[in-house]
Amino acid sequence: MTTSSGAARPGARASRGRAGASVPKPDHPDDPTLVGRLNALLERIETPLTTYHLLLSTTIALTVFGLVMVMSAASIRTYTVFFAQLRFALIGAVLAFVASRIPTLWWKRMALPALLLAIALQALTHVPGLGVTVNGNRNWIRIGGQQLQPSEFAKLAIIVFGAAVLARKRHVIGQFWHALIPLVFPAAIVLLGLQLLGSDLGTGMVLLAIVAGMLFAAGVSSRLFVAAGALGAAAVAVMTLSSGNRMGRITAWAGDSCATNLDLCRQVMNGHYALADGGWWGLGPGASREKWGWLPESTNDFILAIIGEEFGLPGTLLVLALIALLCFACYRLVRRSDDFFVRICAAGVMTWLIVQSAINIGAVTGLLPVIGVPLPLISSGGTAIISTLMALGMLMSFARHEPGAQAALTRRRRPPRRTLAVMSRRRSTP
Repeated sequence: MTTSSGAARPGARASRGRAGASVPKPDHPDDPTLVGRLNALLERIETPLTTYHLLLSTTIALTVFGLVMVMSAASIRTYTVFFAQLRFALIGAVLAFVASRIPTLWWKRMALPALLLAIALQALTHVPGLGVTVNGNRNWIRIGGQQLQPSEFAKLAIIVFGAAVLARKRHVIGQFWHALIPLVFPAAIVLLGLQLLGSDLGTGMVLLAIVAGMLFAAGVSSRLFVAAGALGAAAVAVMTLSSGNRMGRITAWAGDSCATNLDLCRQVMNGHYALADGGWWGLGPGASREKWGWLPESTNDFILAIIGEEFGLPGTLLVLALIALLCFACYRLVRRSDDFFVRICAAGVMTWLIVQSAINIGAVTGLLPVIGVPLPLISSGGTAIISTLMALGMLMSFARHEPGAQAALTRRRRPPRRTLAVMSRRRSTP
């Protein structure tokens, strides 16, 4: 507002508009420094739909890149593996789209049926004629000519069930027995027992980590984690010591048996050769040498070695960055959501991605023994990619209901009235 003499208000600078009117400028102009520009950019990026866009874009990028790498790694033998992975990826994309449209209330209602279905499917792996043993693990079923791994769906089921239970018990979660029952016992114990009965220790470790991540996000007492951690470590030690295959993997990782049993170390050694051959910049797309029969499981557990060989350090860092962005999107959902159920679900999926990626990358780089879990959205495996895409679709549904997200989606769908008005006036002009 100006005085009667037309002088500008103190502290504001005036500029002339098209009609010559005085338009006041802000007292503090934009910060021209780099920090100021970065803050301004972050403010523009930060919208109610940022979490949704992060989940969607990183999921698509990882899935597409994974398909490209599966095609590259499998091309020297047959394209059957690639077309199978493409088919499962398309099925997973459709299910992810459906999951992203399911309201949060329905996810809560599906918690118990999903758990019971997961237990039933996992039990079928031990039924003669249905259960299939692969590489010493009886963790698959064959139905209608298709081979499925129920333990992958069990991860999603325990997340939804655990979030529903912990959300109902959030006011008494500090009590020891309320924290354990019924999430840890009987739900997680039954699923874990069925998996370990089929000798699948890797998936069992991921399942334990998911349950621990959800309990941590729910605010369970640290004493429970100490007790549960001790019991979990004891169970893993017993399972490892009682299996010659697992002990062989550990001794191969420690470097004590490679001189006498080269086949035991073949996977790890050729994985290292692939990373070394790739060097800084890689050999180029499709130019891997180790995939020519030297590196077993090149499309599955050790696909990161093929990525490093063909795309070098930038390729591997790109995969790590995309996985980190995906986990960051999960963390944003944990921090921004007002629904306790949503926060626990997001924490469970984030733990799933972090732990499974860490185990896979650790095995490829030699930091951990070979446990046998796929790299999420990258490794071949039909059930794995379907279950992961469904879990991320569920998180997209939650992200679409963040504070202000629905209003932003409504505004984006609304047609631009100003543009339509201009077009109508132009049509009416002779």
